[in-house]
Amino acid sequence: MDVLDALLAEIKGKAPGEPVSSEADLCARHGVARMTARRAIGIARERGLIETRWGKGSFVAPAAGSGSAGDGQADA
Repeated sequence: MDVLDALLAEIKGKAPGEPVSSEADLCARHGVARMTARRAIGIARERGLIETRWGKGSFVAPAAGSGSAGDGQADA
């Protein structure tokens, strides 16, 4: 399972407004570079699944927690 798949699974299991893993958390948990974690978060944000608030972190977007987390086809 790659970082993006893990992040999508995390999002799917949370309610809207709940925080998701930070870049640092994803790096530590999956042993990847910060750029890889940043890319996974960026893809989830582009898909409308998370919202990032400057200085606060990333959170499940409204309607993303219970819906489809995408097809997971992108690499990250």
